[in-house]
Order: sequence, then structure tokens, then C-alpha cells
Amino acid sequence: MEGGYTPQDLFEILLRAASCSDSIEHTAQRLQGVPSGNGIRYHLDKFVDMATVEQQLNATLQSRLPEKLRKSKPSVAIDLHLIPYYGNASAIEAPYVYRSQAKAGTTSFFAYATVYVICRHKRVTLAIHAVHCQETLVATVTYLLAMLSPLQIRVKRLYLDRGFYSVPVIRWLKALNMPFVMPAIIRGKTGGTRQLLVGRKSYATRYTLQSGQYGTVRCQMRVVCTYHKGFKGKHGIQYSLYVVHRVKIALNQLHQHYKHRFGIETSYRLKNHCRIRTTTKNPVTRLLFVALAFILVNLWVYLLWCFVSRTRRGGRVVYRELFALKTMLEFLKQAVEQHFPAITSVYLPATL
Repeated sequence: MEGGYTPQDLFEILLRAASCSDSIEHTAQRLQGVPSGNGIRYHLDKFVDMATVEQQLNATLQSRLPEKLRKSKPSVAIDLHLIPYYGNASAIEAPYVYRSQAKAGTTSFFAYATVYVICRHKRVTLAIHAVHCQETLVATVTYLLAMLSPLQIRVKRLYLDRGFYSVPVIRWLKALNMPFVMPAIIRGKTGGTRQLLVGRKSYATRYTLQSGQYGTVRCQMRVVCTYHKGFKGKHGIQYSLYVVHRVKIALNQLHQHYKHRFGIETSYRLKNHCRIRTTTKNPVTRLLFVALAFILVNLWVYLLWCFVSRTRRGGRVVYRELFALKTMLEFLKQAVEQHFPAITSVYLPATL
């Protein structure tokens, strides 16, 4: 790197920005002896090969996994994370601008698919993938499942979010004979899946999902009835629909099982604590920032499991309350500031 700075220096600056969920520009203004925001972005813009960067980031995500996860059979979840995109896409950005249902005032997003394991005290992201605008959902799922093979992880049960609810994905997972749970989208006024929302008891049925483009697929549908009980001022029955395959979970437990996939502190929510804020439309840089957040969450889980826990009869006890994610991020911030001290004063510009 020019200016006497090394890749290690750049990495430390990114760590400082991530640990504070800050922007590159503001981080450069807060530290002594670092390049300007434009200088940092200049070096980041040198990363142009999406496939190579993604491969290296996934290798990093898998480099510090709790040992017992390897060769295990955990439950696995695949999520689609959408980050709003505004403006007109350039030729570089356009391949990664994903169209979806309107959210935050836009129907355009940068989309990142992740696969992570669900196990007690071990909820870690195994791979991230920047979704191409012309990529099919089946291709996305296939890519992420293939990332599990080197780890010799056998999927006990696959959870997917409702963004994958489609004829091709369900047909493909059934062809793989993969055990899975997926929420169904309620559609139609009187027909479609809305016609299943009847009765006051949960029940199982078979349903034929239709698509004008992809044909039909027959699937097992679970209609789960729960009650609002005044939550958010609502009362009465709440219906939830789930497509399942090779899953033996009692109807009265299915909704809770699926909610467990998210948990109180999922990697999706946690990564927002350490994602660098940016307005750049460079898709490779954005992938780097999002993946760095997941890497830090993985590191936190690894440190908890290996150093902030004790083994005892009945299983390992992890003392999460002693080492919250924000505590680790504060430690990282302090470590970087030993190399690049924080600015503690400001000066007015000289008058002419």
C-alpha cells in the first residue's frame, strides 16, 4: 500500500469501524495517523473480483469453528438478508441489485444469502453469498449447502425463511430428500393458501402450490393456530403456515421450533452491532463489510465456547453474561486505538 501503510493497518481501521458500527469516513476522522477516508476507499476499491473475495471470506468464516461442529449433524438455517439500495445502478452495481417486495421505500436491494448452524451456544455463520440478480433461488440454496461438504456437516433439519417459498425450491429440496421447514406465504382472498386458515385447531394437510412459470408441486402443509393474547393490542387466533418434509415435530411445537431458529440473539441481529456503515455502491466492498460483521460474531462465539465456559456433567456452561458481544467489540476498539490513538481535541481553522 502507498503512503507507508500496510494491509494490516487497513484491516485494523476496518476493525475499528466495525467495532463501533461506524463509517470509514468518520473512523478516519477519529483516529490519529491513518489515511483519509478517500485514501482508505481507494484501496478498498482495488477488490474487484467478487468470486475470489467471497471465497476468501468464507474460508475465514469457517476458520474458527467450535470443534464439535465439524462432522456433526446440527440443524441448519438459510436466510436472505436484504440491504436497501437507492438510485440508478451502474454497470458494476447492476448485476447485484436484487428485486424484492417493497421495504424501506425501495424494491431494490443488495442481497446476501447466509447459511448458519443452530446448536446450543453455537449459532455460527458458515458461509455468505452475494446473490446475483439473475440467480435462481435453487442455485442459491445449492451453493450454500455445498459449502457444508468440506466441514462434513450433515443436516439434521433445514430451516428457510419465507423468501424461499416457491415451487422450484420446494421441488428441489424434495428431490434431495432434505428434511426442511419453511413458512408459507398467505395469498389469495378466498382461495390460495388463505383457504387453509379455518378452524380453531392446528392441523396437517396436503397442498398443491402452483406457478404459472414453474408448474406445480405437492407438499405437506402444517396449519398452526396460536393466540395473540393481547400482544401488540391484538386478540384472537393467529394462523401460521409451514411447508415441511421429513420433519416429525408436533403441531403445537412447530411454531416455537421455527421461532427458535431466530432466537433472542441471532447472527442476523448481532451482525448489525458490528456492520460498517456505508453508502458505497461497490458490491464487492459491501460484501466485505457485511461478511466482516459475521466474522466478528463467529469470533465471539468461538471465544465464548473456548475461553468463557466450563465443562461439567450435563454439558458445557457458557458464561455469556460475562462476555457480551459489545464487550468484545470494545476490546477490539481499544486494541486498535493503542496503535492509532483516538483524536481527543479539535482546532478551529486559521482565519485569513
